Amino acid sequence: MIKFILRRFLYALITLWLISTFTFVLMKNLPGNPLGEGAEKIPKATRDMLMKQYGLDKPLWEQYLTFMNNIIHGDLGASFQFPAHKVTDIIKQAFPSSLELGLISIVIAIVVGLTLGIIAALKHNKVGDYTAMFIAILGVSIPSFVLGPMLSYYVGVKWGILPAGLWKGPEYKILPAIALSFGTIAILARLMRTSMLDVLNQDYIKTAKSKGLSTITVVVKHTIRNAILPVITIIGPIFVNVITGTLVVEQIFSVPGLGKHFVSSVYSNDYTMISGLTIFYSAILIVVIFITDVVYGLVDPRIRLGKGGK
Repeated sequence: MIKFILRRFLYALITLWLISTFTFVLMKNLPGNPLGEGAEKIPKATRDMLMKQYGLDKPLWEQYLTFMNNIIHGDLGASFQFPAHKVTDIIKQAFPSSLELGLISIVIAIVVGLTLGIIAALKHNKVGDYTAMFIAILGVSIPSFVLGPMLSYYVGVKWGILPAGLWKGPEYKILPAIALSFGTIAILARLMRTSMLDVLNQDYIKTAKSKGLSTITVVVKHTIRNAILPVITIIGPIFVNVITGTLVVEQIFSVPGLGKHFVSSVYSNDYTMISGLTIFYSAILIVVIFITDVVYGLVDPRIRLGKGGK
């Protein structure tokens, strides 16, 4: 198991290095000027001073080494939009809101999605199955940028059940979390249903039933344990997608998250902000996938004992 973890950790480091390198190259090839659209109107002395301040006057190879050295030490540079603030400071300030929204959404998605999938499989071709899959179809068909305004208007404004926006107490977080989790609920419900149906048709499930085990025992100890493996595999990427996909929902419900900074940095050619946020989100994805691999190896020993775990 230790060799399996070390190998996955090495892959994670290599992946992060490659992403950082590609990000640096792409940033240097972006059109426009990082000093802004009116950079040519800035006096040459001031422009040269700014270029020196951000290290843009150095050769590319030297910029790259400085860039990688800063990343190793946890320094993502100073923002071009907000010269007095470092990218890491902006992340520390804004990311907790995005993370909280993402965590609430993924918990809702996992609980509701897996429950619907299990019900649909156990009630195959019955009312429970049709109802669960209808909800799943709605989740796939209605994107968050449509569901969000609907929830905000009807539940928040028209009916006054919950706050329509802002980010204050717990009640303010329910609607954006539902809007963000709805699509993920659909994905998890359909995947869990398919996996459950496949496991229920296996011979060892039939053998367990023939031994006189109760339905609850068969479902909990044998069916769900094996059926949930494919779900565990995708929960990691889904978790990151939920956290990094909060932009639209944040705008609809006025959540002070990190999404607005990412968009504004692209418009303003804020190289350090773009590269910093890209690397930050990539690191989250890599860490989550690493944890998912380890958990998957613990749940199913065949994974770490197979070719991938040697």
